[in-house]
Amino acid sequence: MEEQFDSAPGAEMSAEVSREELTSVMTALEPDQIVFTKEHHHCPRRRLTRNEMLLFWALRIYLVFMVGVVVYQIWTGVR
Repeated sequence: MEEQFDSAPGAEMSAEVSREELTSVMTALEPDQIVFTKEHHHCPRRRLTRNEMLLFWALRIYLVFMVGVVVYQIWTGVR
């Protein structure tokens, strides 16, 4: 049964898949087939370097600080 889906003899298999090919395959699949495929071909999280981790933590701290500034500005504006 697998033999039916093999490529033509002599055709080269490319490791690269073009965006057009990927789009045409995704549009041909049923929604449950897409979910099944995404569940079985999960891409793991990327390991971040130390500098990237420091940057993200600095952004988190900055965000919390700026939320505090906005809350303070609203508080003083209402009074």
